[in-house]
Amino acid sequence: MKTTQDAVAEPAGTVDTHSRGRARVMTYVALFAGVLVVNAALFVWGLAAGWWQPHARSLQVIAAISQINILFSILPRQHWMVNLISYLATRAPVSWPLRLRWRLAQYYHVGGLHVGGAIAGTFWYVAYVVLLAPAWADGEAGYDDVSVALALVVSAVLITICVLANPGFRTRHHDVFEASHRFGTWTVLVLGWTNALLLAKLQTPARSFSEALLTSPIFWMLVISTGLAVWPWILLRRVPITTERPSDHTIIVRLDHGYVPQVGTTRAMSRHPLLGWHPFACVPAAPGESGYRMVVSRAGGWTGDFINNPPTHVWVRGIPTVGVANAKRLFKRVLYVTTGSGIGPALGHLLTDTQGARLVWVTKTPRATYGDALVDEVEAAQPDAVIWNTTEQGKPDVFELSYDAFVASGADAVIIVSNKSVTGRVVSEFERRGIPAFGPIWDS
Repeated sequence: MKTTQDAVAEPAGTVDTHSRGRARVMTYVALFAGVLVVNAALFVWGLAAGWWQPHARSLQVIAAISQINILFSILPRQHWMVNLISYLATRAPVSWPLRLRWRLAQYYHVGGLHVGGAIAGTFWYVAYVVLLAPAWADGEAGYDDVSVALALVVSAVLITICVLANPGFRTRHHDVFEASHRFGTWTVLVLGWTNALLLAKLQTPARSFSEALLTSPIFWMLVISTGLAVWPWILLRRVPITTERPSDHTIIVRLDHGYVPQVGTTRAMSRHPLLGWHPFACVPAAPGESGYRMVVSRAGGWTGDFINNPPTHVWVRGIPTVGVANAKRLFKRVLYVTTGSGIGPALGHLLTDTQGARLVWVTKTPRATYGDALVDEVEAAQPDAVIWNTTEQGKPDVFELSYDAFVASGADAVIIVSNKSVTGRVVSEFERRGIPAFGPIWDS
């Protein structure tokens, strides 16, 4: 284990002076804005095409656009889609230009597509309701009191989901956010199906019900949306666990149920199947053991209760999903910077990375907090690791500490797992120097 008292000189060519002071445009924001721009263009086109007249054809077009956006918002949240995007983005060889690999490594910003699609879909559905009211009042064929009432409820639920997904509220009231997203989405699907069946019956008296339904594009989009929503729950399993608690801050969870996730993936687990889902990194089992591990640190009510009163079984669903650190595949050598329990998401990579990973870990009393066995594993896999004990050495400037280690290690990219403020500063400072740096964002 290295100490970090000696500063390392900055090598020539490391700093990209043209990048200094340049505003960092996050891929997340670009994707989010791109979805809204496309929808704005479609809105203007609709004005020219006469969509905003309250008649059946316009209502069907606007409802279809809303459903397309909502379907588009669901896709980036599918476990298999996240894995597919990561796989495709990280296939580029390390010989490709750095700027291109830098951009590809930000694949985890696809949450911008999710949020953009959800907001756009909600807007279009509200527009649908606004046009539906005069059509219903004018006695437009195919719309009755029930269909209007259902549309109003769906609109209210969609708006509620968007409001409760506000980053500030989401951080303070995670369980409410989670419940609103899950049960709100299920409510929208049930009401969507009810409305689709009702409208198919009302609007096509000249055709059979099945023919009217099977020729409706909204029906097929509902089929796909429902399939995507149901699929993770088909894989719902209750699995046994064993635990080891090295301290009041940390518990190591061991899972051995006949399946070992890929290194670098995360998996959500819960005490109850419908609520309280929290993702944790999947870490390979210790030598001589089978299955895999998760490191859970005290970070709130749920984790605190889990550490104080560990269950004998947990629920898992879906498939493990790759995390931010999978971006390492695009670079020859990566410096991992972690603070406190941020070691968990990086641990699997640090124990198995054959590309020459390096580590800076800033934490208090690592052995007393995480246990001798875990720290010994880290030091054995990372003999050049910088492990900074804040209890003995005080709080460092994480960026300065990381930059010195970066220069000494010869890495060509940085991956940091820390709190929001530290992650933001470290990523920004490295990027200003022309160095690729990556860290989880609020919507990763």
